Amino acid sequence: MNRARSRAAEIVREFGPFPGVENVAGVTYDGHHVWFAAGDSLNAFDPETGKRLRSIDVAAHAGTAFDGRHLFQLAEDRIQKIDPKTGRVLATIPAPGGGGDSGLAWAEGTLWVGQYRDRKIHQIDPETGTILRTIESNRFVTGVTWVDGELWHATWEGDESDVRRVDPRTGEVLERLEMPTGVVVSGLESDGGDRFFCGGGRSGKVRTVRRPSRGDAQRSAYELADRTR
Repeated sequence: MNRARSRAAEIVREFGPFPGVENVAGVTYDGHHVWFAAGDSLNAFDPETGKRLRSIDVAAHAGTAFDGRHLFQLAEDRIQKIDPKTGRVLATIPAPGGGGDSGLAWAEGTLWVGQYRDRKIHQIDPETGTILRTIESNRFVTGVTWVDGELWHATWEGDESDVRRVDPRTGEVLERLEMPTGVVVSGLESDGGDRFFCGGGRSGKVRTVRRPSRGDAQRSAYELADRTR
């Protein structure tokens, strides 16, 4: 029996809509700035003030990731490796979904790529694009992120979205943060602490959602056990 803990997502803050931005796709965080993909540009803003600081003219149609030095950006059927200082595309590799890809994350020296309608997450070699393993989901996959050894991904079907923690070995859903109806998540990134940055699709916004502490999870487990006795 799947006993995934479900709760309403706690939206802490909203940024945007940003001028000239019609759609927010991928989202990542470089330790100082939040970057988001907006179709034909990558944009950076300060998560403390909300001020947009930079824009790089590059194809940016879906997921975005940061490895500590470089940005990685999904653009149709390829993944671009970008120097954030110059905006130059340094290399490209094929995307595993051939254009059906969505979220993108960096962890364990590899890239993790969501496939939207195929409901999958692939771990791939960042140099070649070779698929190393695949995790199945039961919902359309958008953003993907890792934090403290936990794999989280966002879903979006119709006007419903959630952010969920899954077992990285089996794909089993362990915890769900349910977004309000009509509030979608098109990209996902952790700040390494208690914040998720969530792309808001055609709203042109990026939202901050609180990541539950493990203490919250333990209390939820006790409450679930009480209800099922």
